[in-house]
Amino acid sequence: MTRAGLQDTIAAIATAPGSAGVGIVRVSGPDALAVADGLFRGRRRPSRTPGGRFLFGALLAADGEVLDEGLCLVFRAPRSYTGEDVAEFQSHGSPAVLSRVLARALELGARPARPGEFTLRAYLAGRLDLSQAEAVLGLVEAQTDAARRQASLGLSGALGARVARIGANVTRTLAALQAMLDYPEEGVPEEDRETPLAAAEGELAELVASARAGQVATRGARLALIGRPNAGKSSLLNALLGYERSIVTPIPGTTRDYLEAGLELAGVPVTLVDTAGLRETRDVVEAAGVRQALNLAGAADLVLALEDGSLPREPLPGELPEAQRLLRVRTKADLPPAWTDPAALAVSAVTGAGLPELREAVRAALLGDAARGEAWLTTERQADAARRALSHVQAARTLPDDLAGWELEEALRALSDLTGRDVQEDVVDAVFRNFCVGK
Repeated sequence: MTRAGLQDTIAAIATAPGSAGVGIVRVSGPDALAVADGLFRGRRRPSRTPGGRFLFGALLAADGEVLDEGLCLVFRAPRSYTGEDVAEFQSHGSPAVLSRVLARALELGARPARPGEFTLRAYLAGRLDLSQAEAVLGLVEAQTDAARRQASLGLSGALGARVARIGANVTRTLAALQAMLDYPEEGVPEEDRETPLAAAEGELAELVASARAGQVATRGARLALIGRPNAGKSSLLNALLGYERSIVTPIPGTTRDYLEAGLELAGVPVTLVDTAGLRETRDVVEAAGVRQALNLAGAADLVLALEDGSLPREPLPGELPEAQRLLRVRTKADLPPAWTDPAALAVSAVTGAGLPELREAVRAALLGDAARGEAWLTTERQADAARRALSHVQAARTLPDDLAGWELEEALRALSDLTGRDVQEDVVDAVFRNFCVGK
């Protein structure tokens, strides 16, 4: 998104497409209230109304036709979302009404807003930092309560506050190191170097650890169910979904291709993938299904390796994912056990025994300790900046005083990238490119 035209007055429909009880057309910019005067007729002209007030009246076409009755909300710079003069028109949410109201705003001198341009203006006006702007998009797109909570925390400035706290510790050490260059005989006291850097490193490590949890909470996770034929994969998928999505029969090898189903599991949007049973076979079609199952397991965020607890235990064929992406599950816990293993969760798709514990284990595996923390990193851009800052802080702790300063300066640059205080224009454009028009 180019910065050209950011002094123009812009307009867009700010509510989702389709019919609704209420719809909103938003106008922002230096001529927003002049546009409102031409579009709205009430007891008072919008341009003569104090900010933070609303008016009731009629929305008019150029020839005086009443398009609808509704409200005009007036916001005056700098006390608005964009930091500019803003008028919002609330009417019935008919697409026909909203399109006519928007068209009239454009006739009066506004231009169509580009995707994310309202929030971009809020960012450029200093109303939001870049992490808060990303949280706006996260809140709009949140599909689960975990995603909503993290977006809300990000929008509140909680992530920016954590970054500022880290930056203060880095700056404290950098200032002490620079003072040491002027007074080398004094050296740098422990409390001005090691103590703040240790605190910065610890908090950065927590932030980096939160990145996977934050991204899982927002984009969701893929869980692959693998195991031998008749290990109970399809039955477990049905039990977690609460309805029969996959065919269950006593005949081994029923599932040849994979099957997907979505649900919210422990507050996380999850796609369950039921795969073909793992075994040696000469059947060309089934062998292809086995290869596909192992490939799906390799690409999944988490793998549930199912083993039939009512039969003697056999090792699963094929190469399994590393331990942090693997949960072992002993199925058919309603039958007499042929083996036990404290590392395997015992579940029964028939009685539901063990399913709550399995959901909690999935939550812990996907979110980890970060689930109990503060605001998470929710985008790869944020995670990359935090990793760079952590790397520079760790390097500074291993270097002598006269060499550590450069590393700390780079750490501060990475932290500025994270919140967007000193970031390249193409990075800002990439953030706002995914926004909808009207936001």
